[in-house]
Amino acid sequence: MVAIGRLKSGPEADLFAQHNARLRPPLALRELPEARGSAAEVRRREGEAILAALPPGALVIALDLGGHMPDSEALAGLVARWEESGKTLAYVIGGAEGLDPSVQARADQRLSLGPMTWPHFLVRGLLAEQLYRAQAIRTGHPYHRAWRP
Repeated sequence: MVAIGRLKSGPEADLFAQHNARLRPPLALRELPEARGSAAEVRRREGEAILAALPPGALVIALDLGGHMPDSEALAGLVARWEESGKTLAYVIGGAEGLDPSVQARADQRLSLGPMTWPHFLVRGLLAEQLYRAQAIRTGHPYHRAWRP
């Protein structure tokens, strides 16, 4: 995972750590500093940093408000296909100004956690939880309760 901003101790970091510890394998997190300047300049600078931090040949999944919004079962299927590609998966979370168009263009998949805007620090924990849920679905673990809406 490549993410803008450095998480400090607190509930957002705890949420990410709790769910990331359950993942097999856990996500490797690379935090990049937040840029300064106008919104466009911030997106450009952060976009350059994100692109430079991506592993070569990675399958890039960008967390983006305008991305695909699968339900949990569909996400489990997507993650299975991504993993079967044999490529390194790189989840990308932008900063407060969002992702630069260059990052969106590089992404193999754009994924949304729903139509609401989430703080970028909270997205890390939400994504880790959904990836854990996807693993639970794929292995038949009772964590995911399909009968619940």
